[in-house]
Amino acid sequence: MKQRVSQILRDKLGREVVLEKPRDRSFGHFATPIAFSLAKELRKSPMMIAEDLATSFEEHDEFTAVESVKGYLNFRLSENFLAEYASWALENPSEFGTQEKNQKVLLEFVSANPTGPLHIGHARGAVYGDTLYRLAKHLGYDITAEYYVNDAGNQIDLLGLSIQLYARENLLGEDVEYPEAYYRGEYLEGLANGAEAKFGREIFTDESCQKELAMWAKDEVMKIIVADLGDTNIKFDTFVYESTLYDDWDRVMAKMGEGVYDKEGKTWIASEAKGDEKDRVVVREDGRPTYLAGDIVYHNQKFERGYEHYINIWGADHHGYIARVKSAIEYLGYDSEKLEVLLSQMVSLLKDGEPYKMSKRAGNVILMSDIVEEIGADALRFIFASKKSDTALEFDLSEFKKQDSSNPIFYIQYAHARIKTLLEKAEVSAEDIANASLKNLGENADTLLFDALLLPEVIEDAFSSRQIQKLPDYLKALAASLHKFYYDVRIIGTEDEAKLLKLLSVVALSIKTGLGLMGIEAKDKMSKEED
Repeated sequence: MKQRVSQILRDKLGREVVLEKPRDRSFGHFATPIAFSLAKELRKSPMMIAEDLATSFEEHDEFTAVESVKGYLNFRLSENFLAEYASWALENPSEFGTQEKNQKVLLEFVSANPTGPLHIGHARGAVYGDTLYRLAKHLGYDITAEYYVNDAGNQIDLLGLSIQLYARENLLGEDVEYPEAYYRGEYLEGLANGAEAKFGREIFTDESCQKELAMWAKDEVMKIIVADLGDTNIKFDTFVYESTLYDDWDRVMAKMGEGVYDKEGKTWIASEAKGDEKDRVVVREDGRPTYLAGDIVYHNQKFERGYEHYINIWGADHHGYIARVKSAIEYLGYDSEKLEVLLSQMVSLLKDGEPYKMSKRAGNVILMSDIVEEIGADALRFIFASKKSDTALEFDLSEFKKQDSSNPIFYIQYAHARIKTLLEKAEVSAEDIANASLKNLGENADTLLFDALLLPEVIEDAFSSRQIQKLPDYLKALAASLHKFYYDVRIIGTEDEAKLLKLLSVVALSIKTGLGLMGIEAKDKMSKEED
């Protein structure tokens, strides 16, 4: 709808026009402040310009009224326009809300080290990234979801050592002394048993085998990570392994030119000259590359693949890392503005008002898989999509286990199931519903229809603003309108049954499409606890 009105305005005025949705529906469906922008150019007051423009839309049957209100131009969509759009949406459900953006985008997210299962902090970034990916796909972007596997460096060596120590204590019965930094958790038991079956027990006592053990184990951990993501309906198009990048190190360093220099036996990037707080080490005295070194090679590879835009989703603790990566991109000869970094804050969990206990299987974190097991993937995805990703999130698991209206995901899914139940009880045929007119339904029904048809605008806004919480906010509001309409209006057995069920079918389509873009199933049947 918004696209159509915007196109009419572009055709008439020969320029892009800001289109808003008035908070007070009595002012119409859409409004534009274009008269204020034209005032200086036309040397007239905004009110006079708006009045002149309002009369010029009389030939457009998309509108029942175009009015000038205090310099704003307000548009009220016609019943014909809404009815035709609703019928088209029901006939073309897979195309509802789609566009053809075509821009080539590389989206990197999660990218957790393959040293243990995903925790809830990873889960938040995973849901955020996957929802952005789904929105972009729906809008026609040529987008690739990528996982960067940090399978080189100290963290991988530490994985091998942690497995050796665990096995020596628990399988070989030795007394071992653990270093201050090591990995812990029950997942090490599975890795130790798997390593014993593959290599034999000698791999646990031979320090020279630590690297071999670590490289095998990180692949096993990646299987756990991929499985946990799959259980949450999250998949990746490509995986890039850090360990494969260093063959290109010399070429990339040469490409950096004066952006790198040697000092005190180390190699540095001159990132301060590009806006960083100070220069950073990329190669240590002993020749080992730093974490940043891998990212430099990786981002060079990214840009050489020729995407038009790059999005990274990082944990909020990586905020200071942005400037150094962007400085490397500039030295590599690319436009760092093409890299967009989005931050994801950590999560605090409660259960019945008390802090959620750490997982024994994880050692010192709350596992993503534990939460999925407790409340389900749909609830987890909804929770993590329901608030801006760069703000702190605290929620109580018990609230999302309730089967009543206090649980927002249940409330939305129940709205969809309620419509499906009404369609099953219908006393009219599916053909009658499809052919029914959506005219003369009354103000409340017209409002519900308009709200249901707003989904395409919400999809575009949620993606372009990177604020995916706008989608669950919209679905909650639409579900509330549906439930109220259900209690206020008798449907089955009335003269208007067919047209009312067609209206509700549009609502169901919007709910199903919106939930699908969040990776959540729209339920057809549900039971409700008494409030």
